[in-house]
Amino acid sequence: MSRAPKGQSFHVMAKPGGSICNIDCDYCFFLSKEKLYPEGRHRMSESLLESYVRQLLDCHGGGQVNLAWQGGEPTLLGLEFFRKAIALAEKFRRHDQINLHSIQTNGLLLDDKWCVFLKKKNVLVGVSIDGPRAFHDLYRKDKRGQGTFSLVMKAIERLKRHAIDFNVLCTVNSGNQHHGRAVYIFLRDVIGAEWIQFIPVIVRTSDEVLHRADSGWRDENGERNRPLYRQTGDRADRRSVGRREFGHFLIEVFDEGIRHDVARVHVQHFEAMLAVFFGQHLMCSHAPTCGRAVALEHNGDLYCCDHYVEPGYLLGSGLVNRDSSNKWRR
Repeated sequence: MSRAPKGQSFHVMAKPGGSICNIDCDYCFFLSKEKLYPEGRHRMSESLLESYVRQLLDCHGGGQVNLAWQGGEPTLLGLEFFRKAIALAEKFRRHDQINLHSIQTNGLLLDDKWCVFLKKKNVLVGVSIDGPRAFHDLYRKDKRGQGTFSLVMKAIERLKRHAIDFNVLCTVNSGNQHHGRAVYIFLRDVIGAEWIQFIPVIVRTSDEVLHRADSGWRDENGERNRPLYRQTGDRADRRSVGRREFGHFLIEVFDEGIRHDVARVHVQHFEAMLAVFFGQHLMCSHAPTCGRAVALEHNGDLYCCDHYVEPGYLLGSGLVNRDSSNKWRR
């Protein structure tokens, strides 16, 4: 990995536990990625972790460097893994660099020990929640098919109690797509969120397998049997948000926010659109080209995008060794 030219920084979404997760959301496309790695343990090794952190910092210039952890569910790796990761980041940080740590989680494992650590290390926490209980529990379920709303709310209250900075990731799907204002007010007034990302759920499929997709990829015994998800097909399953519905959802959010919350509550889509007018592109979907947000799997495989973790979009396999050629192996 060579150092990024000035003004050409990039973002790595690291998945140290791969697609492994402790819940089983009906609309999740990433759980199927375990089929890419049927042979091994889904856990980043300490040697790979060290290589990754060192090279990430080495190939960035001065200023802020983001170290972002996602999954699957990254907290499944345990506190010691992240203690090691942050210690390595401090070890390899140059004097002109500032490390910014973040983790995206469903919140179920965030106990007080986790919160003490996250607060001490100033880690920004992203929590996934789809609105009030009825909307959240519709699709965000545990392995037994039970809703996870109560557990997520306990995690959020714990984050607040420890005064930890957090933002909210809320998917917009067929269950909440007609309730933009209600979802926004809940996130603002009940959760107390000041930074919100609304992510449209679009599960692509084809006419041939649409019925299986609509069933949640369940077989005749009712067991989940997801095929490897690929960004192909011109149909969307029944959990996906409609294009007009997503637009109306955002309009409701904007109308509520512009009246009451300017400079107080920040919604990613609106912030990103405003930035475009100033020649900045905060979201890849708003940029002229993509390619500055890559996904790193637990074994060192690098993909061009979090949404394209599939064989045709593999950029390289394994991180280079300290004394080897400064390139990704292909």
